[in-house]
Amino acid sequence: MEHIKKTSKQYFSLLKERAKLSRVYTSHQSTGLALAQILNDPSHKSLYMRLAKMYDNAQLTRIAKNIEECADIKNKGAYFMKVLKATDLNSL
Repeated sequence: MEHIKKTSKQYFSLLKERAKLSRVYTSHQSTGLALAQILNDPSHKSLYMRLAKMYDNAQLTRIAKNIEECADIKNKGAYFMKVLKATDLNSL
């Protein structure tokens, strides 16, 4: 029984170490994480990854950086979505 407990602890410590590793495999994942960081909105990083998969990454990053420069915007993620909706998404 002691062997099982020791093995379980080793396995769980291995899982904790693996959770710390990055799992970014494609460019849209990287762009989505960058957008979440720029907009200070980490809770919606999967949304930004999805947007980066659908639209031009350079344009999305440009919009996010313009929003980042505005100090008076409180919720930059929501404002980003509003600006994105107002732009012609087919041209992105």
